[in-house]
Amino acid sequence: MPILFSVTLRGLFTMAVLALLSESAFSAPPALPALNADLSQTSISGLSSGGFMAAQFEVAFSNSLVGAGIVAGGPFYCSGAYSSNTYIMNATTTCMRPIGPGPDAAKLVDIAKQFAKEGKIDDLSGLKKHKVYIFSGTKDNTVTTKVVDQTLRFLELAGVPAENIKYVKTKGSGHALITNNANDVACEITAPPFINDCDMYQAHDILNQIYGNLNPPTDKLSGKFVAFNQREFIDSDRTSMDDEAFAYVPASCETNRCKVHVALHGCQQGVAVIGDRYYKTTGYNEMADSNNIIVLYPQIKPSKSVPLNPRGCWDFWGYSSPDPAHPNFFSKDAPQIKAIDKMLKRLGQSRS
Repeated sequence: MPILFSVTLRGLFTMAVLALLSESAFSAPPALPALNADLSQTSISGLSSGGFMAAQFEVAFSNSLVGAGIVAGGPFYCSGAYSSNTYIMNATTTCMRPIGPGPDAAKLVDIAKQFAKEGKIDDLSGLKKHKVYIFSGTKDNTVTTKVVDQTLRFLELAGVPAENIKYVKTKGSGHALITNNANDVACEITAPPFINDCDMYQAHDILNQIYGNLNPPTDKLSGKFVAFNQREFIDSDRTSMDDEAFAYVPASCETNRCKVHVALHGCQQGVAVIGDRYYKTTGYNEMADSNNIIVLYPQIKPSKSVPLNPRGCWDFWGYSSPDPAHPNFFSKDAPQIKAIDKMLKRLGQSRS
């Protein structure tokens, strides 16, 4: 009898484990599909920490991108602007609300050139072909215009032609991505979820500036939202990246080769915090749908332990690096940047 009881228990335990594994496999998001995307027409944009990350990714992969949209974001390697300060100190002062001088764009360009010589990022010459949209709201007291001015200065000094840059700093908005949704935050306010109704869709302007001569946005989406396993692309336990991310795929992109735009949310804007509002309501998809553009929405989630990222921000000061004194958050090998690059490569693979 004891032997039979032991065998029965073992059988029940095995069945329970198999059931759990089966349930886990069933609930896990699917893999990001290969869509034969035209990666020679890839671009990126972001707000706040996503804007800083967009600036980093644009410079790190300048040879692979055609442009960027930087909303309330500072220049490449901003948190390394002054070696007398720690990276986190620069990130929260010099790169946000500097009392004295803001980040020194000329110095940051020199640093970037050295990084390129070391093979950490692409040569800056790749920026010469880029089209860039930059934005700073006049009511934004989180990342002030003094900082965003240096984003413009960096790109100009790095070789982006002045005629390729659209810098908007006359709109009375708070720290937010701008929409034309009546239920979003009032334009001049800075408050969660940092998506503000200013009677225009900033996403439309970003895509128009980068790609030019686009069709008007559609009134009704033709495509589908794809939830996919983001964990597959992460090879570090310090990224603060969520297990799941999203993409919008227009119906035309199921059979045709489409461009790809990466849209990065800001702090406290990942799906873990605000649900689907950033990737469904900010206007990117309507413009993408009528212009054969796949929109990729990578996701960050808050982390209160290791790495310490309680507000769910993209890394522009080094929390994803094991050695905070020598971080690599800006480089092609940085864990977040590398994960996004892997996602893009998957989208560019031939359909099976």
